[in-house]
Amino acid sequence: MKVCIPVADDRGLESPVYGHFGSAPTFVLVDSETMAVESLGNRDQGHVHGQCSPLKALAGARPEAVVVAGIGAGALLGLRDAGIRVYRATGKTVAEVVALLKQGNLPEIGWQDTCAGHGGSSGCHHSHG
Repeated sequence: MKVCIPVADDRGLESPVYGHFGSAPTFVLVDSETMAVESLGNRDQGHVHGQCSPLKALAGARPEAVVVAGIGAGALLGLRDAGIRVYRATGKTVAEVVALLKQGNLPEIGWQDTCAGHGGSSGCHHSHG
């Protein structure tokens, strides 16, 4: 399975998970079977709040799953409409979240889990870095 995880600094499997999908500088795409890693720059990082285009952000990559610490409702809808499942990152690194996903130990994100904004007191209660 191809799994995409937002990161600030691409260190492969040791990359720390970034706090928010839409504002992540980079994404790491991992093949969960071979653990091969590919880096994707966020092609939609400068979007206006609420206007994230997740498929543009992923440079056209079509993973089967995205694992995030935080995500807005628009990005969640865009990913779901493309048939991509979205899970909550409970590990700190790419390797940890992929292992947890393979074990079936990551919760899928629902509408009630989405962020209301990109920082501070705007509704996101997770770290951005």
